Amino acid sequence: MQLRRFFISPGHKYFGHHGKPAGEHPTREVDEIECVTGCGIRGDRFFDYKEDYKGQVTFFAEEVFSQLCETLNLGKRSPADLRRNILTSGIDLNTLIGQEFEIQGVLFLGTRECSPCYWMDQAYAPGTETFLKGRGGLRAKILTSGTLSLTPKLITADFSV
Repeated sequence: MQLRRFFISPGHKYFGHHGKPAGEHPTREVDEIECVTGCGIRGDRFFDYKEDYKGQVTFFAEEVFSQLCETLNLGKRSPADLRRNILTSGIDLNTLIGQEFEIQGVLFLGTRECSPCYWMDQAYAPGTETFLKGRGGLRAKILTSGTLSLTPKLITADFSV
C-alpha cells in the first residue's frame, strides 16, 4: 500500500446534515497526520467523536477515484470532496475489513466499508453514490498512536563501536 494524500476537516460538511444544507467546513490537505489510539486523527471532525467509534479514520483508493472521474466524465477533480482521510494506492481496501494492518508503525483495524451516501451526488455529480457502492473506501479504528507522513523521515543508525 502506498500513501498518496491526507485530508482533514475541523467540522462536518455532510454528516449530521440530513434534511439541511451542507455545512461550510472545508477539507484541508496536509503532509502528515497524527493518529491517536481510540480517538482518531488530531484536528479532524471525528476526533473523539464517540467511544469505540469504528470510523476514526477513513481510507480511499486512488484507483477507484480515477475510475470515478473517468466514468462520470468529471475531468480533473480533487478527492478531498469525498471527505475521506487517506488516499492510498496499490491495495484493494475491502480486503482489510476485519484485519489488523500497520502503516509506518501505526496499527489499524479495518472495521467496514465506508459506504457512500446520497450527499456524494451533490458533492461530485449525479451517479457518484451508485458508482461507489462496494468501493467507497475503508473505515478503520486506530489501535496504536503515531504520525503518518507522506515523506517518511530517513531512519539513521549509528554503527560506530
